Amino acid sequence: MSAPIERIVDAHIHLWDPARADWYPYLAGRRELDMGDVSGMCRLFDQPTYFSESANWNVVKFVHVAAATAPYSGDETRELDEMADATGHPDAIIGGIVPGDPIADTERLLDEQMKSRRFRGIRPMGGGMGVPNGDVLRALDERDLVFELMAHPDELERSAAALADWGNLTVVVEHAGWPRSDAPEELALWRRGISALASVGDNIHCKLSGLAMPLHSTDAAVLRPWIEHCIEAFGVDRCMFASNFPVDAMHGTFDELYSAYDGATAHLDADTREKLFAGNAERLYRC
Repeated sequence: MSAPIERIVDAHIHLWDPARADWYPYLAGRRELDMGDVSGMCRLFDQPTYFSESANWNVVKFVHVAAATAPYSGDETRELDEMADATGHPDAIIGGIVPGDPIADTERLLDEQMKSRRFRGIRPMGGGMGVPNGDVLRALDERDLVFELMAHPDELERSAAALADWGNLTVVVEHAGWPRSDAPEELALWRRGISALASVGDNIHCKLSGLAMPLHSTDAAVLRPWIEHCIEAFGVDRCMFASNFPVDAMHGTFDELYSAYDGATAHLDADTREKLFAGNAERLYRC
């Protein structure tokens, strides 16, 4: 019998309202998503909805990751921090920057978001994937902020090379390296990229999330090979589970997703599962 999951720190969720079309045009039908049936994602998703859908699991904290389009990143971070003052959540916030902006503008946006006491780092919003230029990385490093890497398998090895000289910068690989499909050639490319990133250094971490998007499944047997390779490459101290809700809700319920995570790690001991389901995210995001 596997050790029970005592608590969850969900390392990646989005709260949003499609009615705010300026913030979330992709939810309001103003942008083509090419993701099939998006009804599970394109809906009002607030805290009561999240905690209702996760009610069968002891979610004690969650990390909100930027979802508003780039011009509204600062406003989104500030609004979420005010929400947390009132409700206790989110417990940490990953904000956004505008890729390609002059570094002075990027630094102003970072400093604006740092006024929110739960702000912990950024991911680029509204631009290309991969690693931003050195000026941006330096600005994050100087401020002790987390950089969340959005990159697909064909960008992972290049990203690893770009991060090689940034050993003091905390980096989180979002969505387990964002595979686009389960095709054999994609899996092989992804495996090489994940291994390359993991070998850069202990400052690189991996968020075990978002796999339901390309795999169209929340079944443990489907997710297990991807999860196991990430844990093997990064080690249990540098991996963390996350729901990516409501995006992954396109392919299953919260119960189904976390049951899959539970099943995929059932052979691991209680201390290891505590790290993967809660402790690592809590430590990394300082929440």
